[in-house]
Amino acid sequence: MSADPRAPAVVAEDVCVTYGAGDSGVRALRALSLVVPRAQFVVVRGRSGSGKTTLLHVVAGLRRPDTGRVAVGGTELSRLSEGESARFRRRHIGLVYQFFNLVPTLSVEHNVALPLLLDGWTIPRVRGRVEALLARLGLPGHGARAAGELSGGQMQRVAIARALVAEPVLVLADEPTGSLDSETGRSVLALFRELCDERGTAFVMMTHDLDAAAFADRVVELRDGALERDGAGARAATAAS
Repeated sequence: MSADPRAPAVVAEDVCVTYGAGDSGVRALRALSLVVPRAQFVVVRGRSGSGKTTLLHVVAGLRRPDTGRVAVGGTELSRLSEGESARFRRRHIGLVYQFFNLVPTLSVEHNVALPLLLDGWTIPRVRGRVEALLARLGLPGHGARAAGELSGGQMQRVAIARALVAEPVLVLADEPTGSLDSETGRSVLALFRELCDERGTAFVMMTHDLDAAAFADRVVELRDGALERDGAGARAATAAS
């Protein structure tokens, strides 16, 4: 279940997802197709109910589409068993959430290392990688602190470190600035931009944050589960002019 370094980070083709059945069914995604190359920062916007979170779940392998296909790093997710999907996600997809999803009683080091620990690694084996990430994210020397002692901005940086620790093909972020003040939120967006450029990791961010487009290569807008717009972000537009 290794990722193909030549393949795009994401390929979604004609993806449909419906919740419920019959007249009460809600079509969350409608024949949606999307390709995200490596090293691209994509912002996905849309009103509540537009399909952003469903798209994230499908691309993460947390929900299989009713029809269509999704591949991450060349691996088609629907061909994986539930256990294989979980292992693939730990190794190749990083997830960042609005409310961090850290274990507050565990140390920062253990929170960051968690995907690797679940994959059978030990703390001594991963400590150097974790310490390097924390230093890169502005948290040197924080490894022994309990995650619950940190500020919101620090918690989000720990969550980002956890998403990156397995050196994934793709990082998916669901409203990662939604619970942060505007200054901290912009620092997180700048960090995504830097990490995308430095590491060649693709970032796909679901958000209402209007500031996000200034950092993105590309802005995708959803409406009622369908792709309404797919265009250059402000950064890409500036680079092209």
